[in-house]
Amino acid sequence: MNWGQYVDSYCERMGPGLWAEPLNAVTNLAFLAAAVAVWWQAGRRPWARWLAVLLGLIFVASSAFHTLATRWAGAADTGAILVFVLYYVVVFTHVFFGVRWGRAWLAAPVFLVFTVAVTAAFAGFSGASYLPPLIGLFGLAAVLAATHRPYGARFAVAGVLFGLSLTLRTVDEQVCAWFPAGTHFLWHLLNACVLYLISAAAIRRARKE
Repeated sequence: MNWGQYVDSYCERMGPGLWAEPLNAVTNLAFLAAAVAVWWQAGRRPWARWLAVLLGLIFVASSAFHTLATRWAGAADTGAILVFVLYYVVVFTHVFFGVRWGRAWLAAPVFLVFTVAVTAAFAGFSGASYLPPLIGLFGLAAVLAATHRPYGARFAVAGVLFGLSLTLRTVDEQVCAWFPAGTHFLWHLLNACVLYLISAAAIRRARKE
């Protein structure tokens, strides 16, 4: 595979060039804003600071993809999101259920297996790799509600926002004929909100503990 190959995956991109996706590129700043906000709230909690660092990594990787438009940048973009998701599952297990870090890390490979299974089952869907996080958000909301823990509603809201975000990502190229900018930039804005919401929820839960 040629990792440096040019990739044209979005409605807004009309050809090669660093600034061929201005909206998609600029809206990545929402991830940077979320990273700064999470870092500010993290205090001296190393695990919370890592959430901010991973949000910053998403900003860098997604910015690279929407400016350079190469295979390696696309892989970095997807990989950065996956790393955040897997790390957050560990954080959630520790913060909301009090599982020791050593055991909480087991949540990452479990969710990775779940991700591979769901992605394979919906291989025909362009956003198949993002269905596991969507299911996961509603699953976390249900678990919190069932165990009478706080923030269940916040995760449900995050799930709704992510569902809308995934829909907008999916229809991006379908709206090109009447909306040349596409809808992918809204995926960035909504996702930044989702990631901030769940990160802030974990930090606030830890403060109360």
